[in-house]
Amino acid sequence: MATTPARRPVSSPRELTRIADRVSFLYLERCTIHREDNAITATDESGVRYIPSATIGVLLLGPGTRVTHQAMSVLGESGAGVVWVGEQGVRYYAGGRALTRSAGLVEAQATAWANRRHRLDVAREMYRLRFPDADPAGMTRRELLGGEGTRVKEVYRAEAARTGVRWVRRTYGPGDFAAGDAPNQAVTAAAQCLYGVAHSVVVALGCSPSLGFVHSGHERSFVLDVADLYKVEFGIPAAFDAAAEGPEDVAGRTRRALRERIRAGRLLERVVADVRGLLAPYRQTDTGEAPGAGGQDGLDAPEEDVVLLHDDHDSMLPGGRNHGAGAGR
Repeated sequence: MATTPARRPVSSPRELTRIADRVSFLYLERCTIHREDNAITATDESGVRYIPSATIGVLLLGPGTRVTHQAMSVLGESGAGVVWVGEQGVRYYAGGRALTRSAGLVEAQATAWANRRHRLDVAREMYRLRFPDADPAGMTRRELLGGEGTRVKEVYRAEAARTGVRWVRRTYGPGDFAAGDAPNQAVTAAAQCLYGVAHSVVVALGCSPSLGFVHSGHERSFVLDVADLYKVEFGIPAAFDAAAEGPEDVAGRTRRALRERIRAGRLLERVVADVRGLLAPYRQTDTGEAPGAGGQDGLDAPEEDVVLLHDDHDSMLPGGRNHGAGAGR
């Protein structure tokens, strides 16, 4: 008899699926979500579905969903993100633990963020990732923001012409999803999904969601930074494709179109590589990380936990031992 996801042994941290290999996001609505062993179950009037929790990047919970404490527990243990979504917008409720035991990336993020010049350098590199034909070297923050706004407006017009969708302007009132027309609802739905995916990857890599380089002052500033890297390539085209089919269930069609684009474009692998690439120049090389930790953040679990101590010379001392005078005698 073939085993089912619910009957498999509980995965250890070292057996967790790499974030780059997971399903980008899974949307559920009008069902009850529970846990059975290392799987979550989704129960509605049509029956029960078993979903291996370690294969999910982020779980999007739509209207009418109920989730148990046990289900949230296994999702957290598996490093999966959980986001409540719906007509009133996005609320980020919980995130899984990092899939790496190394603090290398979050320390690099904090190092870059704390230095004003480095922070601008990262923002420029993000602009270059979004618009490869541009050279943002020497651009001020205001110039970066102005250039981004102009280019996104051009993308909206181009997508409207490609799909034949009537586009007036981008409008979105927080808490009033239904007030927008079909293309605006589609763009909002696509953005919600990208925020969820970006948040899941940021948390899985051990980075701080709040230390942003373009956005600031919000608990998800870095998430917004990362999600915006892929808005033009993935989110907006999927939204206009869905809107071109009509206003009925435009949010659902947008999610399905975007999920296919994410799969075909191997977006999760790109997000992992891009975040690591952005922060790589600011990583310490003498932190004493375990073998495999330095280059595998969020991809493969390091062989062992390493806890280090700061000394007075910007180097590290091994933890777990007494460093007092005469210790060990």
